[in-house]
Amino acid sequence: METAQVVAILTVVVVWAVAIYTIHRWGPGRDRRSVRCPDKGVRARVVVEQREAGFGELAVTDVAACSLLRGPVTCDKGCLARL
Repeated sequence: METAQVVAILTVVVVWAVAIYTIHRWGPGRDRRSVRCPDKGVRARVVVEQREAGFGELAVTDVAACSLLRGPVTCDKGCLARL
C-alpha cells in the first residue's frame, strides 16, 4: 500500500471515530442537568431522558432521577417545563 492510501484510510477512521463520539456524547439518551424545583424552590440535580424531537433537536421527555428524592421519582415532575 502506498502512503497516500494509508493516510486516506486513517483519515476516514478518525472521522468516523469523531462522529460516533459526538453522537454518543451529545445525542439522545440520559443527561445530567440542574434545575430549580417548582415544589420545593431549591436547586436539584436531575437525570433526564432526551429523545429526538426533530432534525437536530432534542427534547426532554422524562425525569429518571432527582437529587431531592431518594429512590424513584414520585413527584408530579413540574421541573420538566423548566428544562
